[in-house]
Amino acid sequence: MHTPSSPPAALAQPFRFGITGMTCASCAGRVERALTAVPGVLSASVNLAAETATVETDGSASAAALAEAVRKAGYEVAAAVPADAAEGPAGGPGAAPAPVRTAARERRHLIIAALLSLPLALPMIGMAFDAHWALPGMWQLALATPVQFWLGARFYRAGWRALRAGTGNMDLLVALGTSAGYGLSLYHLLFSRSHQGEPPLYFEASAVIITLILMGKWLEARAKHQTTEAIRALQALRPAIARLRRNGGEEVEVPVDRVQPGDLVVVLPGERVPVDGEIIEGRSHNDESLISGESLPVPKEPGERVTGGAVNAEGRLLVRATTVGAESALARIIRLVEDAQAKKAPIQRIVDRVSAVFVPVVVLIALATLLGWGLATGDWTRATLDAVAVLVIACPCALGLATPTAIMAGTGVAARAGILIKDVEALETTRHLRIVAFDKTGTLTTGRPRLLAVAAAEGKDEREMLHLAAALQQGSEHPLAKAVLEAVREEGPLPSAARAVSALRGRGVEGRLDGRRLVLGSGRLMRELGVSLGSLATRGEQEAGRGRSVSWLAVDGGDGLRLHGLLAFGDPPRPEAGEAVANLRAQGIRPVMLSGDNAGAARAVAAAVGIAAEDVRAEVLPDDKAEHIRALAADGRVGMVGDGVNDAPALAAADVGFAMGGGTDVAMHAAGVTLMRNDPRLVADAIDISRRTSRKIHQNLFWAFIYNVVGIPLAAAGLLNPVMAGAAMALSSVSVVANTLLLRRWQPRARH
Repeated sequence: MHTPSSPPAALAQPFRFGITGMTCASCAGRVERALTAVPGVLSASVNLAAETATVETDGSASAAALAEAVRKAGYEVAAAVPADAAEGPAGGPGAAPAPVRTAARERRHLIIAALLSLPLALPMIGMAFDAHWALPGMWQLALATPVQFWLGARFYRAGWRALRAGTGNMDLLVALGTSAGYGLSLYHLLFSRSHQGEPPLYFEASAVIITLILMGKWLEARAKHQTTEAIRALQALRPAIARLRRNGGEEVEVPVDRVQPGDLVVVLPGERVPVDGEIIEGRSHNDESLISGESLPVPKEPGERVTGGAVNAEGRLLVRATTVGAESALARIIRLVEDAQAKKAPIQRIVDRVSAVFVPVVVLIALATLLGWGLATGDWTRATLDAVAVLVIACPCALGLATPTAIMAGTGVAARAGILIKDVEALETTRHLRIVAFDKTGTLTTGRPRLLAVAAAEGKDEREMLHLAAALQQGSEHPLAKAVLEAVREEGPLPSAARAVSALRGRGVEGRLDGRRLVLGSGRLMRELGVSLGSLATRGEQEAGRGRSVSWLAVDGGDGLRLHGLLAFGDPPRPEAGEAVANLRAQGIRPVMLSGDNAGAARAVAAAVGIAAEDVRAEVLPDDKAEHIRALAADGRVGMVGDGVNDAPALAAADVGFAMGGGTDVAMHAAGVTLMRNDPRLVADAIDISRRTSRKIHQNLFWAFIYNVVGIPLAAAGLLNPVMAGAAMALSSVSVVANTLLLRRWQPRARH
């Protein structure tokens, strides 16, 4: 086994391992217990479907110590890597064995086992036609032995490791059951003298059981490979080579990991953008469908940002790199999806507790079946076969696969649609939402307002007022500031920037220019500062009644703040906003709007998108949004949708926060769900996939339990022969994963 070396200095960070040899939920639980027992480990989570373990440490536990704990538990471990590394389990040094290679090996073993078992199984078919095709006993022994001890060696090895660790697993049950059938047949063949002709042999039962289980493993490996299709598609977007432009204009190809922020990268038509960056030269369209779920190419021009992994359609682009490696948008998306898939759903904890005692209980039931039927009837051969059936059908594989495969498939298809779910808790909580609160600007509206009206106070000049507002707004990223600057640029050059500019959180901005104090902000700010709106108050109400946002400019020339005028902005609703609200109502969810804007503008947008007037909260300060979220929580679980720094407290206060992809990193960090494009319809889609995934988990657990609840009593009662038990056991895992794969057919409503 490859044991990873210890890091030079212990770091307080999670590690991720690829683990081989796990076959059922009992295995996953044993690895978790082994890792948790290592000093310095805070928590450990093992994903049976992904064959990975994620370990949180306090910094004192080394990778070597973790690997040794896994080895002592009886499993193999690949190199440990920090869980926030650019490469993840599916593609980096911490990767578990490639699913493709695993499926190929399982297929090869299955074919060999089937060829050896078929001659043994043919007599069972012939009996239906009153034909006797049984092979001589020694021939049966020759065919069954390689199946039992070569192709079935995996069960002995894994079962022995489980016994050494003081526990049991699926492999132990299979090894005990098939060995009992093989051993009974061998005894009859070599030592039984009480039968005329050939003694009763059951080599076909043991061989066919192993073949059926191998078939289940092959189908399971293929299905698990499909559940991770979305994350592999994202990993495949990473270009290996970037074309750099040197200072002399020379273009050279270098590995993408050598690109540094600030480097100039040339992207030719048809190539993938290698890094996140800003376009310096060129115009084109980018295909971002696999990153954001946006089905239509997105137009790009100088000054706009591009995302690594997007396909450049027709133009030659020169891009200045901004973020590379593990901090790029694509790397963070992959990491977020992997982290969500590695976590456990709350219901999985119950499954783990059941699995911990499952194997010992099954062995006791099998022993009771053997002794009960043997003592009651005296037919120890029949009693042995019934005990074998109990051991074989009682496999906890399906229990271990039920939850993680559904989570992997659900988060995978969500990521493909541009919905990134941070963790399983967010996935679980999202389905229970009853209220969704939207921030207005940039969420339900386009976030690109235009200056529509300027009105100066009596005796003041509109042009001067506009230039004073522009002086305050220079350098600001606020949408209203951009609208002011754009309007001034249309008339001429920008004025000199004001000094000592500071933001008045949620209310406006102030600064100084030529010795005068300037304040630009909301009507609420003017009231707080004691500024009279005078005759412009009526004009402000009229503009607000039209659904416009109104900002007021006040100037202090030494005699106190005096109103200078008003600016009215229009920010139209997004074309998709009405449909987004309607979709939420169809799901039984109440939409609410929280806005720092005036009541007239907020109600106008709400009416346009279908939100009831009583569900509008206007002139809400950023810090007060969180209080409104807590108040709404009295009527049920609340989701909050926002895109700015001001929304972060409310996103954190909500049961589930939804950060719009065009928003800030602060908002995305506070949110449980990130929407990779500015489409509010994705909120309803996120709730839909959450509900569907949770439904799949419960369906899978039902099928996993029902096989055992029905199968074990039937086997113990002698109503299920070992071959049928083997088929049912293999079918249980396959049916669970196949049911999960139905999630891959899910399509979001938010499609163009």
